[in-house]
Amino acid sequence: MTHSDRNIAHQSSPGSRPEQQITLRGPAELADALPYLLGYHPDDSIVVVAVHGDRGRFGGRIRLGIPSVPEEWPGTARQVADCLLSGSEARGPRPSGAVLYVCQDPSEEEQPAAVMARLRPLVQELRTACGALDMPVYEALCISGGRFWSYCCPDARCCPPEGLALAPSGSSAMAAAAAYAGIRVRGSLKELAARFTPPDTESASVQERALDAAAAALLPRMLDGFAQEGVRGETLELAARVLDRFSTSAGSARLTEAEVDTRDDARICPREAASLIVGLQDRVTRDRAAEWMEGADAEAALRLWRALSRRCVGVYAEYAAAPLTLAGWVAWSLGDDTNARVALGAALEADPECVFARLLHSACNNGLDPEPLRATLRGQRATRGGAREGGG
Repeated sequence: MTHSDRNIAHQSSPGSRPEQQITLRGPAELADALPYLLGYHPDDSIVVVAVHGDRGRFGGRIRLGIPSVPEEWPGTARQVADCLLSGSEARGPRPSGAVLYVCQDPSEEEQPAAVMARLRPLVQELRTACGALDMPVYEALCISGGRFWSYCCPDARCCPPEGLALAPSGSSAMAAAAAYAGIRVRGSLKELAARFTPPDTESASVQERALDAAAAALLPRMLDGFAQEGVRGETLELAARVLDRFSTSAGSARLTEAEVDTRDDARICPREAASLIVGLQDRVTRDRAAEWMEGADAEAALRLWRALSRRCVGVYAEYAAAPLTLAGWVAWSLGDDTNARVALGAALEADPECVFARLLHSACNNGLDPEPLRATLRGQRATRGGAREGGG
């Protein structure tokens, strides 16, 4: 099947604007649509989108990093196809097909066309895996270095070997429709993930020493059945005090995201950050902290959890699962599905066994409503007296 044989319809996400249907014709429009489907520009990514019905309506989608070892590609391809099918069937009808993207920028020694050629075996594995589940891949695209290629179109007149340049940002019908629907592209995946990642600075050694001290002081008490409730109270009281600092900060709308993060980092010292990170390793403490998910607390809590995730340095990298999960939960509760998926995906990388992160990640990806969980957390807070620990 060449790309001229099929049109794909994309329906914008529900929101304050009326829903729109946009028909995407050919590789160029499909390539242009990708960041609007995800909310960011994916890099070093496999993206597979389910397609439904005769009109080719877009459905669920899966994104994951490209394995650096080619020997892992066959297993990854089967896993992606299985997840796309099972996730689609959990929400409704099975897909009739799929659209596939591989996105990777070239290294310094590599040309974009070489990336396309290098990833061709991965694409073939993905096409085979999807086809084996009766989900034919209608189009497969490589995006690299500002250009794109179709692996499905054999016609060099429309899909030349050197590829084609991507449309200028914001210049397409898809961009106009996305702007009308209130959908915006939040930068690249690397830029989004960097807000949750420890920077490579000299201060990391200071933070690691503070984490060593906090772990030595708190972990024995957290494992002591008689002392653990005291640690929970101390952790939540400290979190509430720090949250008040974040709540009283003003002027964020005039700052860039990097400036906001730098200012937030200065609002919490290494000792406080270490005590909170270690204390949040307790599931009960983390679940109580999750109650700060709406109203005046929510934005400040999201910034606090994001700041703590940037402090999980060195051997404490896996401790980031707790603040990352909280950040993902608050982002999802606030309607920011893009940052929620990034944070929850990072939480699962830090700790693949984190059940809370896994459940939230699945719920967010499946388009579920966070309100039932919010109602449960409100009920828990009301049972304990209504106010968050530490005041407020």
